Amino acid sequence: MAGQRNDQRSVSAWRPRVPGVVEVFHAHYTEYAYPMHVHDVWTLLIVDDGAVRYDLDRHEHGTPHDTVSLLPPHVPHNGSPATPDGFRKRVLYLDASRLGDELIGPAVDAPDLRDPLLRRRVGQLHTALALPGDELEAESRLTFVGERLRSHLVPRHEVGAERRDPELARRLRELLDERVVEGIGLTEAAALVPAHPAHLVRAFSGAYGIAPHQYLMSRRVDRARRLLLAGHAPADVAGVTGFYDQAHLTRHFKRLVGVTPGRYRGSGGSSSSH
Repeated sequence: MAGQRNDQRSVSAWRPRVPGVVEVFHAHYTEYAYPMHVHDVWTLLIVDDGAVRYDLDRHEHGTPHDTVSLLPPHVPHNGSPATPDGFRKRVLYLDASRLGDELIGPAVDAPDLRDPLLRRRVGQLHTALALPGDELEAESRLTFVGERLRSHLVPRHEVGAERRDPELARRLRELLDERVVEGIGLTEAAALVPAHPAHLVRAFSGAYGIAPHQYLMSRRVDRARRLLLAGHAPADVAGVTGFYDQAHLTRHFKRLVGVTPGRYRGSGGSSSSH
């Protein structure tokens, strides 16, 4: 019975507004073990504390701290704590629009990827997915995560040096300028331009020295500054400049201006010369 009393379980799950992401799942388990099961989507797993052992296609695997594990759809697997204190994990469930069925075989053969850069990028993606209103950033990060996963599974997909494409970058900037308030997703932008999403982001960043999502937030913050100095309340400004809510405005405003919208509004105009 003592083991039962020490068994701890906590989970958080949601579906973000990002194409290709079926679910985000964060969990902390101390003793719980998953039985054999399958998913109809891809499972992208990182472990922040502890470790997990699991069987995939009748072979045993593990998840050291610097590992990214990619479990393919339709292949049975289980999972249990590999350390006395259990494990804390973050999982993305991705549909076939992000990773195709042709990668299932390579993923079965090598599901655990030792790649510190990939591990860091997946962590950054989880951070973006947890912030409503930052879907363009999340979609951009997911595109590069998917590209790096494919380069591990099928090395011929590795991307070399991208050519500069200032015309493509200009067309994306025009799209962003047209949709400062309503925003635009990376998948939609890539279809309109058209271009591969990863190349589109690289072309824009190479041309302007800033990622598309950073450019969009900068434009929104500029509009917010003008409205705040005109006397509008931060809560009202957030809604008309494209931010998800006042907290979303405050986070990006403080990052770019150095003070909160409320302090900026009350500064009497002394901060507006920047």
